[in-house]
Amino acid sequence: MSAITAPGILRRISSIWLRHQKCYCKHLLANGFPPFVEPLLFLAAIGIGLGRHIDSVEGIKYSHFVASGLLASTAMFTATFELTYGTYIRMEFEKVYDAILSTPVGLTDAFVGEILWAGSKGVFFSTAVLLTISLFGMVYSPLCLIAPLVGGLTGIVYGALGLIVTSYVKDINNFNFYVTGCCTPMFFLSGIFIPIRELPVFLQKLSYWVPLTHSVSLIRGLILGKVSMAHAGNLVWLLICIPIVVFIAVARIRKRLIA
Repeated sequence: MSAITAPGILRRISSIWLRHQKCYCKHLLANGFPPFVEPLLFLAAIGIGLGRHIDSVEGIKYSHFVASGLLASTAMFTATFELTYGTYIRMEFEKVYDAILSTPVGLTDAFVGEILWAGSKGVFFSTAVLLTISLFGMVYSPLCLIAPLVGGLTGIVYGALGLIVTSYVKDINNFNFYVTGCCTPMFFLSGIFIPIRELPVFLQKLSYWVPLTHSVSLIRGLILGKVSMAHAGNLVWLLICIPIVVFIAVARIRKRLIA
């Protein structure tokens, strides 16, 4: 009788990803509809509406300037909600992780899989926004095809940050402090709506520590076809940030579940 061997780490992590993917695709139309509509609302209200009073920003139409930044913000918000509210519901109400721990999948496997799922949603939602703005002629370069991958990196970063917050939150309503107090300011101060150099000096310095700022800059460069060494710095910043926040997130959530 042959011995039963435990699945490898890649299979354990991918099983979590596949679990989320199947749950998500059960309601694909409802889940996939918002990323196509929300960019249109922002473009109509801010990009086009305000763009009637602003001729151009950095040599391009204001609506195009805003559109290129929406890929990054969409990835941020979808990953944030997935690993804050979503993880909390799975943890406290659905008891999904209790069931997972009865399998060969460990806590580290489970939450690395969750973070990768958040990154995958970042890719998907960024692609949806890219397709939407391309219909309006707001894409300038074939390099835009790389932009959803940056959305994936953004999703990983903000998914991990959301998981860190989840490890501390005791009541689901407390996520409002993080979303409103942290994510919303990052949304407005990351260069999506106005260039960073136009901000007060102290906000410029603060914005460079915000991951979304680097994602916006990199994605905008790819969509506009204006890539420079500064964008390489944006990419390096994100790649350095990812292992740090992922390590902290997994360690924190393990501590919460084991305690």
